[in-house]
Amino acid sequence: MEKMVGFENLKISGSDAANAVINLDQGNPTAFQEYWMKIKERCVVVIPGWELMSYFSDPTNVCWFLQQDLAEAIKALHLEIGNAATEERYIVVGTGSSQLCQAALFALSSLSEAKPLSIVAAVPYYSTYEEQVSYVQSQLYKWEGEARTFNKPGPYIELVTSPNNPDGTIREPVVNRGGKVIYDYAYYWPHYTPITRRQDHDLMLFTFSKIAGHAGSRIGWALVKDIEVAKKMVQYITINSIGVSKESQIRATTILNELTKTCRIKSESFFEYGYEKMKSRWERLRWVVDKIGDTFILPNYPQAFCNFFGKNNTAFPAFAWLGCKEENDLESVLKGKKVLTRGGDQCGSDKKYVRVNMIGPDKDFDEFLQRLLTFENPNCFEP
Repeated sequence: MEKMVGFENLKISGSDAANAVINLDQGNPTAFQEYWMKIKERCVVVIPGWELMSYFSDPTNVCWFLQQDLAEAIKALHLEIGNAATEERYIVVGTGSSQLCQAALFALSSLSEAKPLSIVAAVPYYSTYEEQVSYVQSQLYKWEGEARTFNKPGPYIELVTSPNNPDGTIREPVVNRGGKVIYDYAYYWPHYTPITRRQDHDLMLFTFSKIAGHAGSRIGWALVKDIEVAKKMVQYITINSIGVSKESQIRATTILNELTKTCRIKSESFFEYGYEKMKSRWERLRWVVDKIGDTFILPNYPQAFCNFFGKNNTAFPAFAWLGCKEENDLESVLKGKKVLTRGGDQCGSDKKYVRVNMIGPDKDFDEFLQRLLTFENPNCFEP
C-alpha cells in the first residue's frame, strides 16, 4: 500500500478523548455534515404554520400520502445517477426503509396463498432483519435464517442487500427457486460503490438516511412494479402510522433536488465529496491494519467501471467488516478498548468479525484508528 502522507506519524492520544467510549455500532451517518454546512441556505426549508395540515397529499394516488414533488425528485435523482429504473413503477414513501421493509413483508406474504412464508437472507446479513421479522410474531411469515442452506419447500421471501450491510459485497439472490425478493439498495450510490448498471427489479428499497446523511428525517421509498403489492404496502403504512410526515418529505425533496442539480458539477457535487471522504477513510483504515501486522483482516473489493463517474472505481462501503486472523470475540476485545461495534454473530456470522461504522463523526473515526494502533502490542488480546 502507498505511504499515507501525514498519517504515518499518528500517535496514541493522551487526551480525555482516549478514555471516551466510541460508538461505532450504530450506523449514524453524520460524516457528511461538513458538506451541508458549507452550502447553508441552499437547503433551508421554511414551512408556514397553515400549510401541510391535511393527512392527504393526493387521494387519487395509490400512495395517497406521497408528496408529488418528492416523487419527481426521486425519479430525477435516479435518472441522473443511473442506479435504478423508475419507469412503470409505483413509488411508496415510508418512515425510513425499515418501515418499508416491514410493509413489503406484509404485502408479499398477505398476497400469498401459503402462510407463513419463510424469510431468508445470506450470511452475513443486516442484523436488524431477524429482529424485524421476528418482533411482531406474525402468522404471515417466519424467519428461517441463512439463505444458502435454506431447503424448506414452499414459497419464501429472500432479503438481498446490495452493497451488503455489513460486508459491502455486491449481492444477488442465492435461493433462486421462484420465490419473492426484496432488494435493499440503501448503499447503491456512487460514493459507496461503482454504479455498474441500472437496477430493474420488482421491489426495490432506498433510504434518504444513507445517501447523504439525513437519517433524522426518517424518509425512505420503494419502487414497486405490481400495483397490488404497492396497495398492500400503503395499507400497512396507513395502519402503522397513517402516512408519512409531510415536513420530512418537503425537506427530502429540497435536498434530493440539490443532489441532482449539482451532481455533475465536480466542485459542488455531493457524490464527489462523499467519494473522496469514503476513499480517505478506507485508505487510512487499511494503512493502520497493515501497520499493525498479522492481526486483522478486511475485505478486498474488485474494481469496476462506474457509469456515473465514467471510470474504474473500487468500493468504499459505509461499514467495515473487520475480522481477526485468530479466533477471538472481536466485539469484546474492542469493547475493552472502549470501542463499541456490532458483533458478527448478530449478522449470522462468526464472533471473530465485527461491523464498524465508517460514516460517523471525524473525531470518532480518528480516535478509533488511534486505538487500533495499540494492537501493535503482541499482548493486546490478553485480558
